[in-house]
Amino acid sequence: MADWDDVRRVATALPEVIEEAAAGHRKTLAWQVKKKSFLWERPLGKNDRNQLGDAAPNGPILAARVPDEGVKEVLVASDPDVYFTIPHFDGYAAILVRLDALDPAELDELATEAWLCSAPKRLAKAFLDGST
Repeated sequence: MADWDDVRRVATALPEVIEEAAAGHRKTLAWQVKKKSFLWERPLGKNDRNQLGDAAPNGPILAARVPDEGVKEVLVASDPDVYFTIPHFDGYAAILVRLDALDPAELDELATEAWLCSAPKRLAKAFLDGST
């Protein structure tokens, strides 16, 4: 299954991506395009764990931008062993992912879609046209 090295490899292969510490978190990582995070490490806090109860995962958690909340709902419904959300993300187009349950091939698709959601339109178009 996927790990942080896979995330780093996939994310940094996309155009104009930088890796840095997540905003306000010195020990967590985020991958950004033009200063917009599209993937980031998202450990669960105490409140998150209380809200999830027994369903709270213990492994690494990746957060990823998605096009809209409809996509988030479809992902959670289609594979709840991998994708989930928490009340903190209500109204927000992002999904949480049990990284150690994610197939590396799915990571490629998830990262690319997240990047496309965050990249400037001109850069995204150039990428889709194969000119980046």
